[in-house]
Amino acid sequence: MEHIVVLVTASTDNEAETIARALLEKRLVACCNIVGGVRSLYRWQGSVADDKEVLLVIKSRADMFDKIKETVSALHSYTVPEIIALPVTAGSAAYLAWIDQNLTS
Repeated sequence: MEHIVVLVTASTDNEAETIARALLEKRLVACCNIVGGVRSLYRWQGSVADDKEVLLVIKSRADMFDKIKETVSALHSYTVPEIIALPVTAGSAAYLAWIDQNLTS
């Protein structure tokens, strides 16, 4: 099974926690790290924006991505939220097995 790390930025700690808890309760993810103090510079509606955000680093499997994306989109305040998945190309066998044990089959 292909494991993934999903990156999602949120506007506040509360929004990030709400998203993380929903994903965990649905057993779509095994772990969500909430990283504060992120400064994002990006292009939006023809201008460069500069905002403070919170980053969610989410551990799961590729077969869960569509449901993760659906859940995040439903709870997120942004019109176009960042929801991107990166493949895990290597990792501790015990940690990857732990991820699998904590997901919905």
